[in-house]
Amino acid sequence: MGLVQEIDYGTPASTSEKQVTLTVDGFTVTVPEGTSIMRASMEAGIAIPKLCATDMVDAFGSCRLCLVEIDGRNGTPSSCTTPVAPGMVVHTQTGRLKDIRRGVMELYISDHPLDCLTCAANGDCELQTQAGVVGLRDVRYGYAGDNHVFKKNDGAENFKWMAKDESNPYFTYDPSKCIVCSRCVRACEEVQGTFALTIEGRGFESRVSPGMHQLFIDSECVSCGACVQACPTATLSEKSVIKIGQPEHSVVTTCAYCGVGCSFKAEMRGDELVRMVPYKDGKANRGHSCVKGRFAYGYSTHKERILNPMIREKVSDPWREVSWQEALTHTANEFRRIQYQYGRTSIGGITSSRCTNEETYLVQKLIRQGFRNNNVDTCARVCHSPTGYGLGQTFGTSAGTQDFDSIEQTDVVMIIGANPTDAHPVFASRIKKRLRRGAKLIVLDPRRTDIVRSAHIEAQHHLPLKPGTNVAVVTALAHVIVTEGLFDEAFIRERCDWDEFQDWASFVALPENSPEVVGQLANVDPEEIRSAARLFATGGNGAIYYGLGVTEHSQGSTTVIAIANLAMATGNIGRPGVGVNPLRGQNNVQGSCDMGSFPHELPGYRHVSGDAVRDIYESLWGVKLDDEPGLRIPNMLDAAVDGSFKGLYVQGEDILQSDPDTKHVAAGLAAMECVVVHDLFLNETANYAHVFLPGSTFLEKDGTFTNAERRINRVRKVMAPKNGLADWEVTQKLAQAMGLAWNYQHPSEIIDEIAKTTPSFAKVSYDYLEKMGSVQWPCNEQAPEGTPIMHISGFVRGKGKFIRTEYVATDERTGPRFPLLLTTGRILSQYNVGAQTRRTDNVMWHSEDRLEIHPHDAENRGLRDGDWVRLTSRSGETTLRALITDKVSPGVVYTTFHHPDTQANVITTDFSDWATNCPEYKVTAVQVGASNGPSEWQRDYDEQARNSRRIATLEAAE
Repeated sequence: MGLVQEIDYGTPASTSEKQVTLTVDGFTVTVPEGTSIMRASMEAGIAIPKLCATDMVDAFGSCRLCLVEIDGRNGTPSSCTTPVAPGMVVHTQTGRLKDIRRGVMELYISDHPLDCLTCAANGDCELQTQAGVVGLRDVRYGYAGDNHVFKKNDGAENFKWMAKDESNPYFTYDPSKCIVCSRCVRACEEVQGTFALTIEGRGFESRVSPGMHQLFIDSECVSCGACVQACPTATLSEKSVIKIGQPEHSVVTTCAYCGVGCSFKAEMRGDELVRMVPYKDGKANRGHSCVKGRFAYGYSTHKERILNPMIREKVSDPWREVSWQEALTHTANEFRRIQYQYGRTSIGGITSSRCTNEETYLVQKLIRQGFRNNNVDTCARVCHSPTGYGLGQTFGTSAGTQDFDSIEQTDVVMIIGANPTDAHPVFASRIKKRLRRGAKLIVLDPRRTDIVRSAHIEAQHHLPLKPGTNVAVVTALAHVIVTEGLFDEAFIRERCDWDEFQDWASFVALPENSPEVVGQLANVDPEEIRSAARLFATGGNGAIYYGLGVTEHSQGSTTVIAIANLAMATGNIGRPGVGVNPLRGQNNVQGSCDMGSFPHELPGYRHVSGDAVRDIYESLWGVKLDDEPGLRIPNMLDAAVDGSFKGLYVQGEDILQSDPDTKHVAAGLAAMECVVVHDLFLNETANYAHVFLPGSTFLEKDGTFTNAERRINRVRKVMAPKNGLADWEVTQKLAQAMGLAWNYQHPSEIIDEIAKTTPSFAKVSYDYLEKMGSVQWPCNEQAPEGTPIMHISGFVRGKGKFIRTEYVATDERTGPRFPLLLTTGRILSQYNVGAQTRRTDNVMWHSEDRLEIHPHDAENRGLRDGDWVRLTSRSGETTLRALITDKVSPGVVYTTFHHPDTQANVITTDFSDWATNCPEYKVTAVQVGASNGPSEWQRDYDEQARNSRRIATLEAAE
């Protein structure tokens, strides 16, 4: 099998369209203007020795190994910093160059430990390799070193020596092996954009330093791994490599965390995962990563992972391990019994945004073909369903318009209700890189997120709007653009309905939509609104990126429509650098929507009432499909409490922790007679389950994920499922137990069925993805290579549709009892409900949910940083520790929802978006006060959870 090898060209590729021809060692090579000699040589198959150069960062020219000779020029310039020129004749291997390189290498080795045989990088060390390449055979200067190598010199303490830094849970820093190539520093600056590393000292005293001579764990380092990946020696080494050894084969797959969809090489030794290395050919991440995808995969072998099926009669009983056959037969019998007793619509299912497209497709197929109803829903609805509705109404398709590469041509970035540095960190690094190159930034967010102001970037405008006023503020931006004549009339007349635009323009121009009125409502300076609108309309290519801070509101769909209006009015649709781009929260949120996980839609966003669409599936599946939409999750829970909904199959979701109004969710689950949880761990929902089916990780299956840019990426099986079955196999066996004649032999057959029945996936197959790497839907005969940018020559719906966006205040209001507004979000080191990341060393950075509160509000309540506080709403109460910060505005508090012992959603209400039922997580009226300990609800919940997770031990055989 072997390792997947990637060529390092030494310097980044040039984007110039002009070509230059030169000669390297007698070979003619043609490359784009601006290409370095080093890269041109590598493209000709000639590798010039190098240590400080790598194609992930700009040329530096410090190591002096890559020197070349050029006819007609004096000296020996470095090939990494010297651009090609027409007719240039380059020599890479002359007697003079060989002598210089050996001399330089001697200096490196004279101050480097020679413990190669026991070094973790043995066999994967560029210094070791280049020493062989240049023919180093002796070191005239000895091997004693000056300050890097030995703790003691002649028995005396060497005060210049630095101990290894092992503070980071995932990698070590050994200063004695540092050659001061600065690759790690440059990767942190240029690729990640954190600027956490520097070079301290001069000459032989030079060292890499995290922050101000800090430990890595105490510095601003975000553990993205870019420095480790860039390091040519063992100075920065993964602890997993130190423990296990060098990998011997690798498989390219896709990360199972956020919606960026990063490609990784899973590097293995046997069936043990050694490390995850970002894949440079991955079109979503371009060789970069974050702490979760790079390092937080330990949950796959965590001791709490359940590997055997379990059943129980009552949720108060301990779990009993059984065979797969017994578990699946029991489940099928229970579902049949419930339907016989309570009716066909008394059961349903929930698909997962963490599972593959193929697995999601099978779950909705099981419900429609096997359960014979449309009672299917997904967590994607509780986060981004307003995106589907809003963009579908205005543009005609329910997904983002751009690919991630589009950011390279953006002039003005507008971020609304999203925190990309924490929730989508790899794409955030690309945004920051573009901002450092001169693009402007506008942020609409109640909090001052990290991207508002960080190293070498600062937003031109931050509008810290009051939670719940999104529609009003975005409409106020449109008011300025319309009343000041900043709209793109030519674009609107050509691409949109002019009469609808005029109607919309007359609406947004009303005085009540002016920044002066809205600013008072939203607690935002009117001049900031006006300046932001002018910048977006006149600043060049404008791109809007938004997240759950837009969609998870009672007017989420209205805000998405307002964003689409804004993009159309300014002509920022249909070309690189612009667009409307939802940042999806989980790895396959987009895919779970595409696959028909909503109760009213079949795959490809086609309504169940359409006769022609149902005919496709009825002829293929051999059953009559229901033409009425089924129940959404809240409706299922309501019906359960009412007694008409009794059975639920939940694949890869934890609705008890992730859905709003936890008490209502618990009541609905408790009222059901057969709850089946299909997951990796006994999650919170499993507290109320009767059957537990163990799931498989992304490392243990084949399939596809679809990321936030509509990119369909392959997920490849790296190891055998530790539970014995991939998730698609579990669903298939359940379908077979219920009498369905499914017989898929491989997930490739499932994607073939999807392509056969879904026009936007028509050309997608595993073979085609192997050929193309990845594609963005629509991918069909009209777009055989996929569609990186949507709506280029026209909108999918024909003419773009302007729609009035009247602001309607949420029913959730502050008052004397609940004077503060709570909003929620995520943090970099944790993911969603934390089921995966809490079972990794990422807890070192975030071991508990904290309540962010402004110093003014904290002082009024007598609270200090770190105090336990009671957070109370109309729905419930919980306790957690306070974090006093001015990141939030007065009157606003904020927390994350990663830890079940906090259960932030016991606070949130059942208010939801008017069009899609997407919950209003982002606006909850609360009160905060001092607390002496856990709330009564927390104590009761903890007791119930501990009792529910008991697993009966098998009696010893007599």
